[in-house]
Amino acid sequence: MDAKDILGLHKTSFPSSIEKKSRPPKESQRKPDGISREVYALTGGMPPLMPSIDASQLKKKHNEKVTWQWLPFTNSARKDDLHLYHWVRIVNGVLPTGDYSFAKYNKSVDIIKYTDEEYEKYLTDPMWTKEETNELFDLCERFDLRFVVIADRFSSSRTVEELKDRYYSVLRAIVLARAASSGDVATHPVIKEPYNVSQEIERKRALSMVLSQTRQHEKRDEEVLIEAKRIAELRMASKVAEQSQLVVATNADAEVTERAVPGESLSPSNVQHPPMAVPSPITDNASTLASLRMLRVYLRTYALEQMVQVSNSTAGVRTIKRVEQTLQDLGVNLKPRVPTKAVCAEHLELRREILTWLNLQKQVQYKEAEGSSYRDGTYGETPDTPKDRTFIPDSLNFGVSGERVGKKDQKRKGHGAQPTAAHKRPRKQKASDL
Repeated sequence: MDAKDILGLHKTSFPSSIEKKSRPPKESQRKPDGISREVYALTGGMPPLMPSIDASQLKKKHNEKVTWQWLPFTNSARKDDLHLYHWVRIVNGVLPTGDYSFAKYNKSVDIIKYTDEEYEKYLTDPMWTKEETNELFDLCERFDLRFVVIADRFSSSRTVEELKDRYYSVLRAIVLARAASSGDVATHPVIKEPYNVSQEIERKRALSMVLSQTRQHEKRDEEVLIEAKRIAELRMASKVAEQSQLVVATNADAEVTERAVPGESLSPSNVQHPPMAVPSPITDNASTLASLRMLRVYLRTYALEQMVQVSNSTAGVRTIKRVEQTLQDLGVNLKPRVPTKAVCAEHLELRREILTWLNLQKQVQYKEAEGSSYRDGTYGETPDTPKDRTFIPDSLNFGVSGERVGKKDQKRKGHGAQPTAAHKRPRKQKASDL
């Protein structure tokens, strides 16, 4: 019994014509000799020496007859209606239509045109005649603003800069004259960035000077840069030496103050306050900027490092570490990620403020120590030096002072007085006494 018997269906309910197509048995291929089993399983056979394409995978184009014919053509980019010939691919005898395929790459510059009235009203120039201006614009349209070629073909002796200046000045005057208001053409390139003749001449002069330098000039410039770098390093080394001396002196003063005897009181004359580190002076900043200008080209990060070293020149090593720790606590990078001019200025200002705050905090600590010494005892009650001698009454004498007074009283007595028994010398014993 099967499912058809349970459902009450006939076993021959489906037509016998529908049968599964039997797949043809695969032809067993024998592994060729000289190839490992793994390579044969991956590639399915010998790898080809050259790339090959199975012909069955190519799309077959039916009912297409392709021929090549030698046919004439015209180019819309040309105005002389010149007929040229080339080979054309023809499918099923249908000739191709349309413009020449490479005519779309013909790009031309739109040269502005002006009338005689506009020239007389806006474009008159004592250095240029109308004929020269017309010739200039004709050549600009013909050679697509290639001013080097235009200067070569121009009738009079004009430089490239003069031709550019005349063309862009005329174009600027025409654009302003035809606009309803100056605000409408404020974003036009000719209006926004006008041509500057002097700047162009200076640029070409500097470029020619650089390109015409000899090896001796280049070597001399390198020596100047090396000497400037050496001078900057010497200045930095001298500043570091001065900084180390200041740090040693400051630490020595602090240790002397900390090692003071607890019983002694500190007077205002004895307390030595540490010198307060002032942020980088104006003279140091000026000298640093002058040394940077000698390099001509430098990274802003290098300039920031120099200014930070100058600002830390009057601070000790511990103070510098505390400044860096404060920056980290505030979530500020020790070196800005985007070192622009404004960011570097704010970074230096923040370092100076932190340094001033730490120095003020140190001064407050010294003042608090001085105030605590005043609270513990006054100068009159506990003198700090033996020079302050005060009168002590006899009633306060005790200990050693009392013993000295007793000895003085004994000296005042007569020398003939009998010594007491406690002071008698023992007699020597004889043999008969034993």
